[in-house]
Amino acid sequence: MEKFDHLEGVAAPLRIINVDTDMIIPKQYLKTIKRTGLGKGLFSEQRYLDDGAENPDFVLNKPAYRHSKILVAGDNFGCGSSREHAPWALMDFGIRCVISTSFGDIFYNNCFKNGVLPIRVSPEDLEKLFDDADRGSNATLSIDLEKQEIRGPDGGVVKFDIDPFRKHCMLNGLDDIGLTKQKQSKIDSYEQKAQAARPWA
Repeated sequence: MEKFDHLEGVAAPLRIINVDTDMIIPKQYLKTIKRTGLGKGLFSEQRYLDDGAENPDFVLNKPAYRHSKILVAGDNFGCGSSREHAPWALMDFGIRCVISTSFGDIFYNNCFKNGVLPIRVSPEDLEKLFDDADRGSNATLSIDLEKQEIRGPDGGVVKFDIDPFRKHCMLNGLDDIGLTKQKQSKIDSYEQKAQAARPWA
């Protein structure tokens, strides 16, 4: 998993509450188990019109936000069904961080396991960040995971909390497989002992 320590980029404002995982990546894109190529399906029912043309009113189709790395979203982002394709689609599009007041629990956990940083902030701080994001490509947000800070374009700082273990994993690029591999020598030692004790197995 790619490490996350510092991120600076344009933040797209998505002023919608209760964005569920089916809205993030609709069901027709769930046939693949690959993590790549899903960016085209991200918010596809909002990004595209019935004839397949881009919807010019959707935020990620606007010139200022086409290359956003951060999403500032309404309450309860990522609710709904368990769908690991949701953080995959965000990553593939280029979004590495989602900021909201609250998240669906399963989506929240899946983000950490796939290199997307979900940040919870207060409603008051979210409004400040929405104001920053509304300024488009002229204003960027800077996220420092080590310091647990979001810095706005005018120097304002929003602090955020994060579980220390999850922070450690993000800073070091450790998903579940990476954590297991850290114990590779102990696993090898166990396997050798087991083989010696039960050569027939």
